[in-house]
Amino acid sequence: MVCDFDIFRLYDAEENTTIEFKLADLLSNVRHFAYLIGYQKKVYKEQDPANIRAAELMGKLHDRLEEIGYTGHPLEVYLVRLLFCLFAEDTSIFSKQQFQEYIEQRTNEDGSDLAAKLQELFQVLNTPRDKRFKNLDEQLGDFPHLNGKLFEELLPTASFDSKMRQALLNCCYLDWSKISPAIFGSMFQSVMNPKERRNLGAHYTSETNILKLIKPLFLDELWAEFDKVSHDPTKLTHFHNKLASLRFLDPACGCGNFLVVTYRELRLLEFQVITTLQKLNKRIHQMEFIDISLFFRVNVDQFYGIEYEEFPAQIAQVAMWLIDHQMNMYCSMETGEKLFRIPLAKSANIVHGNALQVNWQGLLNPVNSHTIYAEHANIVSEPEIPYGTVNVVTKTYSHKTKAEFDQENTTETRYDYILGNPPFIGSKLMAQKQRDEVANEFENLQGSGVLDYVTAWYAKAAKYIQGTKIKVAFVSTNSIVQGEQTAILWGYLMNKYGIKIHFAHRTFKWSNEAKGNAAVYCVIIGFANYDAANKSIFDYENIKGEAHEINAKNINPYLLDAKDILIQKRTTPLCNVSIMKFGNQPIDGGFLLLNEEERKQVIEKEPFIEKYIRQYVGSREFINNEIRYCLWLKDAQPEEIRKSVFITKRLQQVREFRQNTSLKEKNILPSQFALESHQESEYIIVPSVSSERRQYIPIGFMPKNVIASNLCLIIPRATLFEFGIITSKTTWFG
Repeated sequence: MVCDFDIFRLYDAEENTTIEFKLADLLSNVRHFAYLIGYQKKVYKEQDPANIRAAELMGKLHDRLEEIGYTGHPLEVYLVRLLFCLFAEDTSIFSKQQFQEYIEQRTNEDGSDLAAKLQELFQVLNTPRDKRFKNLDEQLGDFPHLNGKLFEELLPTASFDSKMRQALLNCCYLDWSKISPAIFGSMFQSVMNPKERRNLGAHYTSETNILKLIKPLFLDELWAEFDKVSHDPTKLTHFHNKLASLRFLDPACGCGNFLVVTYRELRLLEFQVITTLQKLNKRIHQMEFIDISLFFRVNVDQFYGIEYEEFPAQIAQVAMWLIDHQMNMYCSMETGEKLFRIPLAKSANIVHGNALQVNWQGLLNPVNSHTIYAEHANIVSEPEIPYGTVNVVTKTYSHKTKAEFDQENTTETRYDYILGNPPFIGSKLMAQKQRDEVANEFENLQGSGVLDYVTAWYAKAAKYIQGTKIKVAFVSTNSIVQGEQTAILWGYLMNKYGIKIHFAHRTFKWSNEAKGNAAVYCVIIGFANYDAANKSIFDYENIKGEAHEINAKNINPYLLDAKDILIQKRTTPLCNVSIMKFGNQPIDGGFLLLNEEERKQVIEKEPFIEKYIRQYVGSREFINNEIRYCLWLKDAQPEEIRKSVFITKRLQQVREFRQNTSLKEKNILPSQFALESHQESEYIIVPSVSSERRQYIPIGFMPKNVIASNLCLIIPRATLFEFGIITSKTTWFG
């Protein structure tokens, strides 16, 4: 071995190989010197990075366990434990390939004893070394004590076969050390759902989009503060204390993507603080820290999350441990001092429950931090807490009201930042329970029935931050800053709770690096219940491009630098112009519609009904010049309808279809469309579904004999002047 105190070069005479690395990388290469103390050299297989392939392999294992009857909560916890073990052996928590070798060397190839051996391993990982059996198998005894309650719960014994054993080994052959924290959680949530697995990663929030939120919310401000105090050890120490005291809540945390990336960025900032302090102290006092690792204080217990589904909540818990370990490894590599938090002493506070029912402050209470007020009045949930999560199934009854309960669980400690990506569910797609939750958060405000589900998080956050300096930022669909929702939502937030928008990203397209990208158009809005001098709007030249920052005096609910003016819902135009209407909606099961071939065949058999068949145009037909037809029986005489076998049959099918719909549609004659807006006049047609690639919506005039579908908007008897206006590009000069 030779070195120049920067680069090491190690020559293996037996293998005729040379290994070269920098001094900073010594820790990750120390295994090459194991022969010096008598360890037998191991040959390590090359590993591919763990990525979407890993989720697919875990998915196969999940499906097989489910097939044999190992389901529900035990299956979810079991997979999370396996996931942790896979990560642990590639990141120095376990020895290199320790978990893989345990399976290969201590279990039968047919998989018959694998479940029992894993059960034994889980027990060992949960037991301190001094309390383990004295005659424990040596290979098992080498595994560390992990704590953290991850392996505490006693699970039913699973069952494996040879293919399942090989599937687990195939997972071991991947390199889990470089797994992306941005995709980690959602990748493994998809394991539990084969349908999601086929569209892997479609709805997780990308790391890029997370940074769009956390940078203006707090990260840029913290780095700026660090720059100001970086030359003063006293001020820098106070700043470090501040970092270690910050608390973050994601009230819709999913698999923890926001918490993971936020924690990583906070640790990176803390690392700069500590290394800067070390340099300052060395210069001032001519001394160095004895062990720099002792000064890392930012930890996962500063992070809180609420998640409706149990498995994502468990994944979020583990994801926080994994990113903590990744950051410890990074700090160790950079400083040369070993930073190792095993056994796990602290964990993120992830609650499994409904965020709109959970008392957010209750998560912070030092006495009852895992007690939540359940969905129904006077029911308090005080369950067991498996590895940091709350199981809300167990319930105990209390005579306290919710207000009394919330008051009792309120302390001086508050979150500093609330952030996340609440669920995207449109008002027309919500279940009745979700509609009730929205109505409850808005205190049955008139018009709140049109609000999307995400708005309930805005309302609950606005109430929680009253009288505090808490800052909030959510990713949302852009529907909350346009149309009729805007005045209802922001009128409530601003007028009742004094909410002010501090920064905003205007509409951008949701994006991530996984396959199956979701076509969702989002905004990010940061707000508080006090005003700020410096406000920023992030605008996009196009919805896929990069944002450029605009300094704003005020950001109104439409994300414009203008006064807080709200446009109220109107049923009539502001000036004397034609009214735009919805097209004609059949709600018929498709039985009033015909294609070209059907029209041709029926006219050959019953030529007298040709006058009742009209061309039918929706967005697709208009844009792509496709031909479709409909039965338009508005003026048809009953005796003529009865003469037609074709029409009679179709109307009977419409009648049967509508019997299974709402009461309103049951009462509509089967010969009529559910909504008829057509007038016997030429009209302008505006497709309501087009393409993001178009700068202009394709608009045209249609003759009076063509029926527009409900996927179009129409302006009967419109003029060329109106056509010119709506085909023009609008520019904001504010």
